[in-house]
Amino acid sequence: MGEATDKVKAAGNKAAGAIKEGIGNATDNERLVAEGKAQKAKGTAQDVAGSVKGALGDKI
Repeated sequence: MGEATDKVKAAGNKAAGAIKEGIGNATDNERLVAEGKAQKAKGTAQDVAGSVKGALGDKI
């Protein structure tokens, strides 16, 4: 995957995670809150991977 692909997937995971976390907080669903936080962390990792790929010219 290239930089742009990673960044798009990262944005999707961050948004979905935030929604899950918000719904979990609103409904006192601890499992959903945890899933949301994990998905946001995955999005952050994808964002970092995309930035590294961009810095290295998509060579990795």
